[in-house]
Amino acid sequence: MTEPAEVRPIETFQKWTELAGRGQQMMLEFWTRETDTLPMPDPLGVMATWQRASAALLADPQKLFELQTRYLADAMALWQSFLSPGETASPVGTIKDKRFAGAAWGETPAFDFVRQSYILASNYILEGSRHIEGLDAHEQAKAQFLIKQFVDAMSPSNFAALNPEVLKKTAETGGQNLLKGLEHLLDDMKAGKMRMTDEAAFEVGRNVAATPGKVVHETPLFQLIQYSPTTETVFATPLLIFPPWINKFYILDLTPEKSFIRWAVAEGLTVFVVSWKNADATTADASHETYAAAQLEALAVVLEICAAPSAHLIGYCVAGTYLAATLAILAARGEADKAASATFFTAQVDLSDCGDLSVFVDDASLATIDRLTGEQPWLDGRYMATTFNLLRSNDLIWNYVVNNYLLGKEYFPFDLLYWNSDATNVPARWHRQYLADIYRDNKLVEKGGLTMLGVSIDLTTVTTPAYIQGGREDHIAPARSAYKLTGQFAGEKRFVLAGSGHIAGVVNPPSSGKYQYWTCETLPAKFDDFVAGAKETKGSWWPDWIAWIAPRSGDKVAARLPGSGADGGKFQIIEAAPGRYVKERI
Repeated sequence: MTEPAEVRPIETFQKWTELAGRGQQMMLEFWTRETDTLPMPDPLGVMATWQRASAALLADPQKLFELQTRYLADAMALWQSFLSPGETASPVGTIKDKRFAGAAWGETPAFDFVRQSYILASNYILEGSRHIEGLDAHEQAKAQFLIKQFVDAMSPSNFAALNPEVLKKTAETGGQNLLKGLEHLLDDMKAGKMRMTDEAAFEVGRNVAATPGKVVHETPLFQLIQYSPTTETVFATPLLIFPPWINKFYILDLTPEKSFIRWAVAEGLTVFVVSWKNADATTADASHETYAAAQLEALAVVLEICAAPSAHLIGYCVAGTYLAATLAILAARGEADKAASATFFTAQVDLSDCGDLSVFVDDASLATIDRLTGEQPWLDGRYMATTFNLLRSNDLIWNYVVNNYLLGKEYFPFDLLYWNSDATNVPARWHRQYLADIYRDNKLVEKGGLTMLGVSIDLTTVTTPAYIQGGREDHIAPARSAYKLTGQFAGEKRFVLAGSGHIAGVVNPPSSGKYQYWTCETLPAKFDDFVAGAKETKGSWWPDWIAWIAPRSGDKVAARLPGSGADGGKFQIIEAAPGRYVKERI
């Protein structure tokens, strides 16, 4: 009788030998071709912090002993729960973790035990990291962050031999998933970044950043895009959007159903957006003042094109930080009325409580940036992208390690992840100034702490009506930190707390029916008091924003076509949107 193919030992051995040989050949070809192109590591003073944290923990043996005693008791209870099912409850049996959501983790007691053992140990390790005495606040936060990175990396879900889903897939495919995963890994190493989506599925200007418009002004630092109207009449007051220059502007112009820009045009606004130049040698001298001056220049152009006395302004993330300074400059010059309103998407000005990003702002981090930019006047955008991904490493790193490298899955097309992978270089000089002056030293909220364009910056002089949005789950600009902006300006303010985070909390069109937002008719001094008294509304906050903007937008006028404004032909069409700058890739 012929032996079934799936259990023939000789053929199985030959198959695995072939897979190993192909994998070895792929590795050899990669290293001989691409080693010199890989980016250098970024130490950030990790080892020094780790050593100080370890020494501080060992300096309190009583606390360490108490922690170990409780852990051993829970570990024994966990063991008993597996020896005597139903008689002893597991101390972590009810804890849910999406890394272990697959059915395979519960089908075999051995893997269920591995899962629960990891959860138990990681909980105690993280608890211990929150009680390390003898470190200053920054060092304590940095130690906690680094320990969490270690704990997340050591999850059994990240290792093929400990992940039952990977083992099952390997058995089903005869190891083809691991070979495909190796191919993905080598491709990513060649590109210098971890791919998260099928990048071939998208093209800037075709199915993302595709809202019709024209570039009507250009400088070495930015292009200004005016979008084509879709209504016969528009509000007299135009809208100018400043996206962050650490990312591409089209996060606000993804696919048509997600595009904030397209939606705002449909609401009857004349919309302009700044598209920033990808940093290179031409932006070597960029500084605080460079970006404040660019915002003022873009505003002046918009007002001239529209023959309008004022414009609504939006600043997203770091662009919102600088928009606050720009408003202070306008106030000092007696030109505050040029800003009809200012909207801030997840922006911070007071960085005293800015979350996990603070761990990347110290002397070791700044020294690392100096090394990375020693031979070029810009910081490679892939380093910044990795920094942001580390803030949510399970979702934005290890999830893709498992799916792409271990399970060998094909990349799923997702416009937001395509944008996230479209990294942007930033000027090294500006980046260092920003981290040192605004993040580390918090000078923007000091009266006269910074001087830009000859103006001593004082945010308390700003009386421009402000709409301030924060994301409840924002890991880059925590809502608690964004809320601090309400205590800086002297004018009318409205704060909206949106569901989700830094991106999805902003890019949440009404048609999606997702999430919710919270508002409060008063703005208490403390964020916790706002949350306690806030009213929840289901769905997108965009309708709340347009309801706030519309009464401040003047009468309706005939729709303005790009290139045919009241400027007398001064600002001619340069090219079709989205323009050249946003298409530059690294």
